[in-house]
Amino acid sequence: MLGAIIGDIVGSRFEMQNNRSKDFEFFSDKCTFTDDSVMTIAVAHAVIKSLTENSDLKENAVYYLKAYGRLYPDRGYGMRFFDWIFSSQKKPYNSFGNGAAMRVSPCGFLADSINQAIEFSRAVTEVTHNHPEGIKGAEATAVCIYLAKTNHTIEEIREYVNSHYYKIDFKLDDIRESYLFNETCQETVPQAIEAFLESTSFEDAIRNAISIGGDSDTIAAITGGIAEAFYGIPDEFIEKACSYLDVRLSNVIHAFYKQLSSKK
Repeated sequence: MLGAIIGDIVGSRFEMQNNRSKDFEFFSDKCTFTDDSVMTIAVAHAVIKSLTENSDLKENAVYYLKAYGRLYPDRGYGMRFFDWIFSSQKKPYNSFGNGAAMRVSPCGFLADSINQAIEFSRAVTEVTHNHPEGIKGAEATAVCIYLAKTNHTIEEIREYVNSHYYKIDFKLDDIRESYLFNETCQETVPQAIEAFLESTSFEDAIRNAISIGGDSDTIAAITGGIAEAFYGIPDEFIEKACSYLDVRLSNVIHAFYKQLSSKK
């Protein structure tokens, strides 16, 4: 989960001013956490509650997505999602935005099987992003994380994605100069997965994600979750990333990794 948050924080300053290179200062005083981090933490809280209390994950997802959104209202939410947060509405609105994938990493980490990763992913996604492409983008991300954490190779992950989700028939060098900002799952999740597939380390994966431009914080968040599961995260990155967060958000992160540790 922290991998997604680090990707979000590092990418935050590049969302509107893309950096089409892997050469940049990783953390800076211009970095911040955005809706990607807030909603990742909301999903983590929902999954933890469901596992510890054997309660309904969809209901918990609705509650915590709205609760955290209202606590952090100025973090860059999409308009339709923002309206959903502050309404009494609990029904989904057929979205296929990449918000489905940016927040789903806790599901892949806490799942005990691919089927459970899919089950968790669908439960936290369908409450808002119930369009097939939204469900698919979140599921692909969660499954990649599950495969990465269970010692599958990069080639095995690539083959699984190509067989079940997206035909990734491009390299980052092919799209770096022409890729445009896009907020849909279908035009960001494959790119984020490829950024991981071409990586050699956690840091390299994040740099890959930033280097293609587009919706930089969200692409890096999606990539970062997968990269964490595969490589782990350097301690200095964890410490620096947490310095951008408040106590409330940090407490959920600690609870998440305590829950994750208990499952090993």
